[in-house]
Amino acid sequence: MFRRPRRNRKSKAVRALVQEHRVQVENLIMPLFLMEDPSKEEIIPSLPMAKRQGIDKILSEIETCTALGIHSYMMFPKIAESKKDKTGSYSLAQENYYLQAAEKIKKHFPEINLISDVALDPYSSDGHDGVVENGKILNDVTVEILAEMSVAQAQAGFDMIGPSDMMDGRVGFIREALDENGFTDTAIMSYTAKYASAFYGPFRDALDSAPVDDPNIPKDKYTYQMDPANKQEAMIEAELDYLEGADFLMVKPALHYLDIIHKLHEEFDIPIAAYHVSGECSMLYAACKNGWLDYKTAMPETLLSIKRAGATAIISYFAKDFAQMIKNK
Repeated sequence: MFRRPRRNRKSKAVRALVQEHRVQVENLIMPLFLMEDPSKEEIIPSLPMAKRQGIDKILSEIETCTALGIHSYMMFPKIAESKKDKTGSYSLAQENYYLQAAEKIKKHFPEINLISDVALDPYSSDGHDGVVENGKILNDVTVEILAEMSVAQAQAGFDMIGPSDMMDGRVGFIREALDENGFTDTAIMSYTAKYASAFYGPFRDALDSAPVDDPNIPKDKYTYQMDPANKQEAMIEAELDYLEGADFLMVKPALHYLDIIHKLHEEFDIPIAAYHVSGECSMLYAACKNGWLDYKTAMPETLLSIKRAGATAIISYFAKDFAQMIKNK
């Protein structure tokens, strides 16, 4: 036998030398859930590795995580029902605590990369990512609101805008609005292939953002999020976002769509982000809590699979734990 692959596995030193892919802390984006009370925090039962936090707690969290080497954060707001309406008008309000929080974060941590969420569902009384009229999600009306929302977020200090709505044409519309308002350096991390997945449940618990139970409101998001069966459609969405000026193309969920991550990585010359979503993380966490899997090996292996598929950046609720593990090595 002239070829013995095991020779390159015989020691830890050799294995490290030939390792093809590595997850680095710098590859990770940590999600944050913002709530209105500045000093309060709440456990999310279905997402136990994350918390809803007020701005004072979030500032402390970012300080801790930045010391661990995490430099990118994606923030989502939990909005009170009293502030919601059909057009998500609070998203543009001067007193919006999400925008105020971004200003405080960037004042305290100007060097971090802060990524926004652009969609109506946190602010909508209907629980959808777009304006609902006569039982339909209106695309073009929604896109105009999303562009205004993006400009407001850029003004607040967000470094990247994250349109998560899946409306047609919104990346180009947002790019034009940002440029017209002088935010040519504000990047767009587009949710390019966001599938109508069963694995978003804990996230919707965290933000209370599921579609409302009303016979006049669509019960699901199938008319704008993608069919899990479709691969070629992801390429169409990616080509459109690329041509409209996206700086990152995102696949969501990550773990159940590794083939889509790989395909986009192979076909496009801009960074690919992957969202390791709440259901995927909670499922693994529960298995480890029950002793069915070993957390210290299963969690890093999971992140590695996403990196190996071609993701440049990984959004994961395990970011802090992974960074701590690396520091303790």
